[in-house]
Amino acid sequence: MKYTIEKTCKNIDFQQVYEILHFYGLSDLDVNTQKQVFENSYAVVFLRQKDKIIGVGRAISDGICQAAIYNIAIREEYRGKGLGKVVVDNLLSQVQGCNVILYTHPKHIGLYEHWGFAKMNTGYAMYKNEEHYRKEGFID
Repeated sequence: MKYTIEKTCKNIDFQQVYEILHFYGLSDLDVNTQKQVFENSYAVVFLRQKDKIIGVGRAISDGICQAAIYNIAIREEYRGKGLGKVVVDNLLSQVQGCNVILYTHPKHIGLYEHWGFAKMNTGYAMYKNEEHYRKEGFID
């Protein structure tokens, strides 16, 4: 399968990014806000097949010692082909040397353990829409 890896937001169709993230329940932000979120991130990765965005991910970081990975998503019809690992590996290379926290949907927790991530025993979250995140299983 041929695809390109983009590490900037230049020429990215954020309507497609919105659709991928919304499909998995990873974001309820509108297209323009989603664009702003990715543009303000420390590192971004987009997998593209011609004009079609097939995978996305981003990281926020101080660039020195701490980073957090968010919004890892692959279009449904491309899942199971190792593309999620491509996105994560490319983000990790951009935050090399940092401790990395990865946030994901509760349905996908086990996926990242075989890539070397360990489940945290400490951590708390405050969400703007607490009821939604409680219902989705993000918080107890």
